[in-house]
Amino acid sequence: MDPLSNPYAPGAGTPPPELTGRDPLLDDARVALARLAGGKAGRGMVLYGLRGVGKTVLINQMRLRAESTGHVCVSVEAPEGRSLPSILLPALRGTIIRHRAGAAAKAGFEKVLGTLASFAKAFKMKYDDIEFSVDLEPTPGIADSGDLENDLYELFESLGQIAASQSTVVAIFIDELQYVDEKQLGALIMALHRVSQRQLPLTMIAAGLPQLLGQLAKAKSYAERMFDFQEIGPLDARAAADALIIPAQSQGADYQGEAVRHIVEATAGYPYFLQEWGKHAWEIASESPIRLADAVAATDSAIAHLDSSFFRVRFDRLTPLEKRYMRAMAELGPGPHRSGDVAEILARDVRTLGPCRGSLIKKGMAYSPSHGDIAFTVPLFDGFLKRIMNLDLE
Repeated sequence: MDPLSNPYAPGAGTPPPELTGRDPLLDDARVALARLAGGKAGRGMVLYGLRGVGKTVLINQMRLRAESTGHVCVSVEAPEGRSLPSILLPALRGTIIRHRAGAAAKAGFEKVLGTLASFAKAFKMKYDDIEFSVDLEPTPGIADSGDLENDLYELFESLGQIAASQSTVVAIFIDELQYVDEKQLGALIMALHRVSQRQLPLTMIAAGLPQLLGQLAKAKSYAERMFDFQEIGPLDARAAADALIIPAQSQGADYQGEAVRHIVEATAGYPYFLQEWGKHAWEIASESPIRLADAVAATDSAIAHLDSSFFRVRFDRLTPLEKRYMRAMAELGPGPHRSGDVAEILARDVRTLGPCRGSLIKKGMAYSPSHGDIAFTVPLFDGFLKRIMNLDLE
């Protein structure tokens, strides 16, 4: 069918044409922010799950809806190897500047920019990845001690006080939170905790891989009581089917039932894969409805595309030993697996493979769902590894 009218949108964080099966989560975020803005208690939210479940789409949708109701939203993504101050500072500056319209608001936000300048000056020497300046004099004695827990709290306190005076909330949205260093993560949680104790309307909505739960608990033991933790998994059969059918119908096309069932099964209901399969099915089908034969051909086409892009990019980041370790995991199936079973396949002592296992977790390629277990963070990655790599133990 006409590729120009193809409604599907596979991509990293690209909004799907139809966001199905996630309304309760979006509503939970709306209610929590509205309660905080109204002076009531409300917890932040942490979304966690595998790659391809739509965490980035969800957190972005929550932010857009929050902005539409007048909340002050700060949006950042935490890349590997960057300090927390270096990613927060420019995002906070941009947000403050956008929200300082009006005489009263401008006076308050100008004060926060001074606090922000103090914070930046204090940490430029400590974190060499900070490239930030504001055209204001730092405010002496506020957020300039060099202690991240204290200074981050004072910065958040300043923002929270302005939000309270305007009956709104400051919501900090952080994607890929698992890449934040443990000590800095602890400082972030501590600062948010102290703001919450002051009943100031500032909170965090974050997303990350499954290991984020353990990282938060390790950073601060009380983190589990501060946030509403939501596991984001694949869509159920009905929502997955809707994610395929509704976009096609918007373009005057449809699917045969068996074609939908094939794609839902092949993708295991993961939102990113549903978009990829839908895109290929649309391009392969000559006419509506999209038939089972089209869906089967789309599976071959989509997998070939993923093998050369989505999967390959992640595979190429691995060392030779990490590749063999993951290939051994794939030999056991989708997982999770006992680390000892992986070591047995590799004919190695499990203790000698500890650093390799830890590196895979740090890179976001694997996680430990329970003590001694290991699992893929990328769905269907086991199949990719079997297609491209022999289990070479040498």
